[in-house]
Amino acid sequence: QVQLVESGGGLVQTGGSLRLSCVASGSIFSIDSMGWYRQAPGMQRELVATISSGGEINYTDSVKGRFTISRDNTKNTVYLQMNSLKPEDTAVYYCHAKIRPIPIRSYDYWGKGTLVIVSS
Repeated sequence: QVQLVESGGGLVQTGGSLRLSCVASGSIFSIDSMGWYRQAPGMQRELVATISSGGEINYTDSVKGRFTISRDNTKNTVYLQMNSLKPEDTAVYYCHAKIRPIPIRSYDYWGKGTLVIVSS
């Protein structure tokens, strides 16, 4: 059984910073990609940033230059450093990982989400 647990959300003023963390635990052979998605009220869940096992990174355009994704493979952890936050960044942020519990197959796992509120 694999679990993803996020932390680091909260309330911050416009222009402030937050750092999200997500730890994967359980029966893990290896982790392929890890990433962050977000869902604002009344909106669909959208990709924020992803990072592959080899370190290839992708960001959605709206966060480029403000957010930084990183991962620590020794700790099965992915981070999202969020700077210059804007009210439109307000959302529930979900951690996602493509994990191989066994070598021959990978599965998609999601965390329960952490709420980020940016006040104007």
